[in-house]
Amino acid sequence: MRRFLNIARSDCLDRATLWLAVLAAGALIFMVVTISAGVILRYAFGSPVLGLNEINQMTAVVLVMAALPYCTARAGHVGVDVFDQRIGRWGRFIGDIGSRMLSGIVLSVLVWRAVLKALDAREFEDTTNMLGLPIWPFYGVLALGMALCVLVFAVQIIGLLREGAR
Repeated sequence: MRRFLNIARSDCLDRATLWLAVLAAGALIFMVVTISAGVILRYAFGSPVLGLNEINQMTAVVLVMAALPYCTARAGHVGVDVFDQRIGRWGRFIGDIGSRMLSGIVLSVLVWRAVLKALDAREFEDTTNMLGLPIWPFYGVLALGMALCVLVFAVQIIGLLREGAR
């Protein structure tokens, strides 16, 4: 698998996934700080922070969708190889290609829908309920993370096709 990762990578894609991973790390740190501050303020001082749940929900979107392409590019997702020995190298090859193609197709549809939703949210100035935060940037991060993940799948499929069934 390590050899496959070296074949199916590009410098531009690696940089893009890394920058999104840095954004995800920043979102995680921000969440830890805001949740900790919220807990301390609520239980130590009896003064809850209004809208903290809303902030955490929006930050979680950024965290997950910005980390998705990096995790995909580094083969960080949980995988189960129960049938690998039984289906052989050609079965694994077809399964690897098929799963990436199916994932890419599904994510492409979701990217398209997220872009449309971001444009609608910007046009109609949709905001969150309590704090009035604009929603369209979060749809944008959602679409960007999934679109980059689709590119990662495409590069991985090219790498698999170059390498062949092994």
